Amino acid sequence: MKRTFLSLFAASVLLSSCNCDKCDKTEANGNPFFSEYNTPHQTAPFDQIKFEHYKPAFLEGMKQEQAEVLAIANSKEEPTFANTIEAFEKTGELLSKVSNVFYAQKGFNNNDSIAKLAKEMSPLLTKHGADISLNENLFKRIKTVYDKKDDLKLSVEQNTLLEKMYQGFVRSGANLDADKKAKLREIDEKLSLLTMQYGDNVLAETNAFELVIDNKEDLAGLPESVIGAAAEKATAAGKEGKWMFGLDKPSMLPFLQYSDKRDLREKLYMGYVNRGNNNNEFDNKKNAQEIANLRIERAKLFGFKNHAAYVLDRNMAKTPEKAMELLNKLWDAALPNAKKEAVELQKMIDKEGGKFKLASWDWWYYSDKVKKAKYALDEEELRPYFEINNVRDGAFALATKLYGIKFVERNDIAKFHEECQTWELQEADGTHIGIFYLDYHPRASKRGGAWMDSFRKQSGLGTDKEITPIIMNICNFTKPVGDGPALLSPDEVETLFHEFGHALHGFLSKCRYNTLSGTSVSRDFVELPSQVMENWAFEPEMLALYAKHYKTGEVIPAELVEKIQAAGKFNQGFATVEYLAASLLDMKYHTLTEPLTEDVMTFEKNYLEGIGLIPEIYSRYRSTYFNHIFAGGYSAGYYAYIWAGVLDSDAFQAFKETSLFDQATAKAFRENVLSRGGTEDPMVLYKRFRGAEPSIEPLLKKRGLK
Repeated sequence: MKRTFLSLFAASVLLSSCNCDKCDKTEANGNPFFSEYNTPHQTAPFDQIKFEHYKPAFLEGMKQEQAEVLAIANSKEEPTFANTIEAFEKTGELLSKVSNVFYAQKGFNNNDSIAKLAKEMSPLLTKHGADISLNENLFKRIKTVYDKKDDLKLSVEQNTLLEKMYQGFVRSGANLDADKKAKLREIDEKLSLLTMQYGDNVLAETNAFELVIDNKEDLAGLPESVIGAAAEKATAAGKEGKWMFGLDKPSMLPFLQYSDKRDLREKLYMGYVNRGNNNNEFDNKKNAQEIANLRIERAKLFGFKNHAAYVLDRNMAKTPEKAMELLNKLWDAALPNAKKEAVELQKMIDKEGGKFKLASWDWWYYSDKVKKAKYALDEEELRPYFEINNVRDGAFALATKLYGIKFVERNDIAKFHEECQTWELQEADGTHIGIFYLDYHPRASKRGGAWMDSFRKQSGLGTDKEITPIIMNICNFTKPVGDGPALLSPDEVETLFHEFGHALHGFLSKCRYNTLSGTSVSRDFVELPSQVMENWAFEPEMLALYAKHYKTGEVIPAELVEKIQAAGKFNQGFATVEYLAASLLDMKYHTLTEPLTEDVMTFEKNYLEGIGLIPEIYSRYRSTYFNHIFAGGYSAGYYAYIWAGVLDSDAFQAFKETSLFDQATAKAFRENVLSRGGTEDPMVLYKRFRGAEPSIEPLLKKRGLK
């Protein structure tokens, strides 16, 4: 099935050859999408794929899928699970094949041509998806099978596929009358373009901002590594002999943390928090407002009072009220801690003779000073022990210890960028699991943040055509400086482990149906496999495996490990509050029942002040650059990280109760969570692993909120 533009199910990327005249003609012209890839494990031949290959493959992919769907919808045979449900699940192979490559490229290697084609294809793909999801004959056949499901003796996975397929059609408008179907098409086409424009604007604003320094005195406080990186950034931008800082976090955060120049910290930070709010061609205020309002209208077409109710109906939380219950409980616990931290930072300002009140752009700088004073811990001391390849190898070693899997670097597989790495995952006995692409550093063509995605998902378990996964981790970590290696911050170390956890969820999937495979689970469950991996990162036993000085090979000293452990709960009030503020803002937008008429920045300000957010802290994401909810798949779902935080803290407790690398516990987690994808209710899977529903206590203790 298709990518998110169909809104029914997750994408599949089953590969097939095609023998139609159109494909033969295009194949002769060298379009690699129209034949099986003649590559190791059928990885995408990035050295052969050209921009001009995309559009013909998109158009032919839609044409083929429409024919496949019509063949099912117009069949005269009695609808069965095999000829309707399984048959439909397999449609769209070519379209998935090209779209999975194209939209991945748009994320990590965007340019004007790709952006233009994405906008050109958006209404066509939206219409194509609607033509399928609103096909009455197709839905009748699916409903016929669904209505007799109790008599079909289906397996658990088959039953879940049928349930999700039926509900997917219902939630895509199959039961709506003709007028509402027409309205839904109109709304979805508008949303498709608006969300794409929103994301493109954020990327443009991020790339446009430059803090250029030409006076060496303005570098006061910055470590040599940060200064060197800024010099290289400036040289690459044609500003030889100067220093440049941007809004990508590896550039911005060290400046905020170490720069003695308060006015420059303010300039950089305000550039970050005002992205999309500069009243220029990339302004996102109207886009955010229109997206929120269209979602209200869309939800009401389906009989829901708001968008959050529509979304959460299929998540673990089930209702906005249930999600808000958790968020409010944590907010009440975290806000007093953040206020205490602000007082502590103000005392440091006063102690140093600062004649000003703590502001948001001061937080990183003074929290670093307080951290050094309380714990004698300087993050720059840690970086030499977090060389990026050592950290990567540490994550690999953890997977080996838990699950017995091996990692073999592959240099015979085409890469999508010169900085990309390619690895093969194998079981302990050498059985192939999948191919892993790693792309770790920022560049202008790559959107910010870190994510996992799939070129191809696992599927076909129990059949003679099992498909192995091809997965990527895309990040924006600190780049190497000069001849030195990339040295990560503790936060970047956690992010590497986090995204690797998502990848393992995809790799260790053992499902028959692509639609249910790997990370095809509810938003508030998908972060469990990723976040649980973070728990190992700074455990002493784990640090001993990978935290080695990049020059000497010396394992991180015990006294530094003790400092890391002692400072583990430091600044958690701030970290939790800035995250929760964004989560609550997301829920506020998506629990609106009437169109928003005021400016989104006014709306945001009034709401966050109303719940008590202190002025020294900004929401982690603001309305004009909140890609997760306005351009990504996390609308009414950003709370999922903290929801999964309850799960991952409780799950890690199972290892703490046994041993850090306990293989029996790992086996239970692999078999009951990682391998099962979306084949059963998430809470059923979790309880099967843990023996009970998760407790919130481990999370509260981990964050120092209790």
